[in-house]
Amino acid sequence: MGADRTTAELEGFLAERADHLLRTAVLLTGSREAGEDMLQTAVERLLRRWRGFDGDPEAYLRRTLCNLATDGYRRAGRWRHKERLLQNGLRQTQDVTGEVDLRDALVRLLLQLPMRQRTVLVLRYWEQLTDAETAALLGCAEGTVKSAASRGLARLRELARDWDSTGDWTGRQAVSGRNGTRS
Repeated sequence: MGADRTTAELEGFLAERADHLLRTAVLLTGSREAGEDMLQTAVERLLRRWRGFDGDPEAYLRRTLCNLATDGYRRAGRWRHKERLLQNGLRQTQDVTGEVDLRDALVRLLLQLPMRQRTVLVLRYWEQLTDAETAALLGCAEGTVKSAASRGLARLRELARDWDSTGDWTGRQAVSGRNGTRS
């Protein structure tokens, strides 16, 4: 089929393949109701492009369903994470000096990262900007922000392995500055 498709073609396609796509959506979401909602969202996205759409509509819908399921999973994970943070925030902190020490250690670890990674982590997690806002601010692609954040967090995890459960450096020293001198 070429471009300039009719609504009747979309209706025919959906009459033929909707049940199969709904099964896929239900498997991705875990419930029939959520699957129906997700399939409806995917069809709405296809409908917006339908007149000039030149491709396999089933493949497009399947890819859209997978992307929507991934986005939903990530969104739910962020909410679970925020809920844990809120619950932890309700607890009374007994020793605020421990928090200051932890923040100091984190700043020292950040100073060991390359400038781009450090900048992205500060903007994303301290300033709580989105990937898009961070990319616009830095004048780079959103993918660059995502990869810099991923690499920066991985490097922070590596560096944090030297930090033991008592809050002391296992090596008792931290690198400060770019020249690699010890403090």
